[in-house]
Amino acid sequence: MSMTMTQKILAHHAGLSEVRPGQLIRAKLDMVLGNDITSPVAINEFEKAGFDQVFDKSRVVMIMDHFAPNKDIKAATQCKQCRTFARRFDLENYYDVGRMGIEHALVPEKGLIAPGEACIGADSHTCTYGALGAFSTGVGSTDMAAAMATGETWFKVPAAIRVHVTGALRPYVSGKDVILHLIGRIGVDGALYRSLEFSGPGLKNLTIYDRLTISNMAIEAGAKNGIFAVDDVTRAYVEGRVNRPWTAFEADEDAEYEQTIELNLDEIDCTVAYPHLPENAHSASEGGDIAIDQVVIGSCTNGQIADMAAAAAVLKGRKVAPGLRAIVIPATPAVYRQCMQEGYTDIFLDAGCIVSTPTCGPCLGGYMGILAAGERCVSTTNRNFVGRMGHVESEVYLASPAVAAASAVTGHITHPKEVMEA
Repeated sequence: MSMTMTQKILAHHAGLSEVRPGQLIRAKLDMVLGNDITSPVAINEFEKAGFDQVFDKSRVVMIMDHFAPNKDIKAATQCKQCRTFARRFDLENYYDVGRMGIEHALVPEKGLIAPGEACIGADSHTCTYGALGAFSTGVGSTDMAAAMATGETWFKVPAAIRVHVTGALRPYVSGKDVILHLIGRIGVDGALYRSLEFSGPGLKNLTIYDRLTISNMAIEAGAKNGIFAVDDVTRAYVEGRVNRPWTAFEADEDAEYEQTIELNLDEIDCTVAYPHLPENAHSASEGGDIAIDQVVIGSCTNGQIADMAAAAAVLKGRKVAPGLRAIVIPATPAVYRQCMQEGYTDIFLDAGCIVSTPTCGPCLGGYMGILAAGERCVSTTNRNFVGRMGHVESEVYLASPAVAAASAVTGHITHPKEVMEA
């Protein structure tokens, strides 16, 4: 039987010669991931079940990123519970203040996931690692608890949608615009429990950071996972990061897909998702009459060094509009350090931005950028649901770092070319 990339990875990890869509399987895992919100629930279930060991202390990963440095007593209590668990089982990959970054940026940066591997995380954006040709998906904390103990979990094998990528990105356009454009076309349930599999000649024109962003937001289209074919771009990224053998899985030429979507990068412009769904996609050029109160540049979706560079290019020599708050959040300590080395931090501060320690904070309405009633924010995060970043009467507009930076300068939703070519 012919199989897709995802199906081949799942078959391999289940010890089967083949799998088919809809089949229930039990698969071995290369990594189990949790954060400071989801891990405490998993730890409670782990202890309730009577487990007394983890399957592999190098493969259970906990990253304190949502409310760390701790914003209140509850956050401190949750992190303490994770810290205690990590010490008890001598977890090799526990990341707290001083070492931690936003989990879905830190995991690939540290080489904790590799092409062809399978992992779950108690966070919906675990699908990020499909950018490296891995199968990764989000699960609930109870599944995380069982997987920490056994190193296995169950899956229903997903059917697949093929995204055939051609062309090259236009100036100012990035992976964020690509995924917002795609979700705008197919909707937030357009790939429900499907594997979004990206291939085609246009892949060579997408950087690894473009791919990480696109895979990260596969869940916003309802997908079980998003995955990219492994190529020279992938290999260049994992070289020097991953210190163990890995295997790339390729889809069979006659693999069955429920649908093929043609995605021509030449046709994609800077895109903004208006409230209150990621599918509400519009050209950035249409937003000139939408005044904003805040800009957030960062998150697991767009906190990489390429994102910082794109924002800095727009903000260099310019000022944030009067009365507007601009928050920049490098996703990991390494990205933070590189921002300083490249002069981006000075550019941000000179423009009137504040630069934060790595945190998910404002993305989920946690802290470091909560919105009041009636306020609008252009954010490089991944969700703009009602009340996502604060008050239920606030609004979130999803955009790329370049669009967010341009909007910070003008005080309204703005296409980068309007600032850069003025």
